[in-house]
Parts: sequence; structure tokens; C-alpha cells
Amino acid sequence: MTDSDLLQRIEKLEERLAHQDQAIEDLNATITDQWKVLERYKREIERLESELAQMGETGAPPVDPPPPHY
Repeated sequence: MTDSDLLQRIEKLEERLAHQDQAIEDLNATITDQWKVLERYKREIERLESELAQMGETGAPPVDPPPPHY
């Protein structure tokens, strides 16, 4: 194997590594975004469960205050 062949192989490996690094960063960003969405959904579910529990205790839905334009 000549030096030229080795340099080409090294360049190909470096290029592949750069693409893999970028793919890992992209996947990490996607996972982070999905985690934020899941956390928001969890908070919403907890809020809805609390409202349902309140409805079960009182037998009526919770009263929301009227909007400020009333």
C-alpha cells in the first residue's frame, strides 16, 4: 500500500467520522426537543388529572374565571 493510498483511506475515514459526528449532534437535538415536548405533555396530563379528581370530589367541573373582556 502506498502513502497515497493510506492518505486517501485516512481522508475517507475522517470524512465518515465528520458525518457521523454531525448525525449524532442532529439526533441529540431531536431527542432534546422531544424530551421538552414530553415534559409539556406530562404537565398537561397532571393538570387534567387534577381537574378530573376535583370534578370527582365536587361533582361539577371547576369554574374558570370569565375572560377579562367581560
